[in-house]
Amino acid sequence: MVKVWDLPTRLFHWILVLLFAVLWLSGTVGGIDLPLPGGKTIMNTDLHMLLGQVVLAMVLYRVLWGLLGSSTARFSSFVRGPAAVIAYLKAVRSGQHPLFAGHNPAGALMILAVLSLLLLQAGTGLFSNDDILSEGPLAATVGKDLSDTLTGFHGLIADGLIALVIVHVCAVVVYRLKGENLVKPMVTGYKDRASLPPGEPAPRMVSPLLALVLLAVSVGAVFWGVPLLAAHFGG
Repeated sequence: MVKVWDLPTRLFHWILVLLFAVLWLSGTVGGIDLPLPGGKTIMNTDLHMLLGQVVLAMVLYRVLWGLLGSSTARFSSFVRGPAAVIAYLKAVRSGQHPLFAGHNPAGALMILAVLSLLLLQAGTGLFSNDDILSEGPLAATVGKDLSDTLTGFHGLIADGLIALVIVHVCAVVVYRLKGENLVKPMVTGYKDRASLPPGEPAPRMVSPLLALVLLAVSVGAVFWGVPLLAAHFGG
């Protein structure tokens, strides 16, 4: 067995899955009070805004980890041009099974699309409003009309993300039917040596401590930087 996915990458993946599910639910349900320990409550819309900023911090972290993290997490290891993607799809269609330690060229497109849409989704959420009780922390900086426009885009992007999630799940099922389990390595971190390209060295893993530093930078950029922007441009 060879380790192909580091712990930070796996945690990012599964935490993002959970956050996306909660955000979709909270965005669908609307404004209701949610119970908290100690008899306190939080508005569902406020929870949605908070978790949206958490997702923004996580996406910023993933971009940094894609530049500085373990080899299979780096964009340089899996992002390929259109020719490589077309060649991969043709090979799969012809019955071949190209081997990759990390993401294949088609999977790389999915990663880039999801991260890009999440960045747009969380970004527009900062300027959005629900016309009733809540608004994003930067909504006051752009005025009501532009905020309403960005709120509309926020909803459209959400639909796009759901479509990508469906495609992603279907692809995982198809690969499973073809004999490749994509879920297990993302849980355990390991693949069988036979499922890696022959002669390719084991992926290089970077210390999780660097991931913690990059996460702290990303969280600070969102939860310190956004209020700073709101105070500067909104007041």
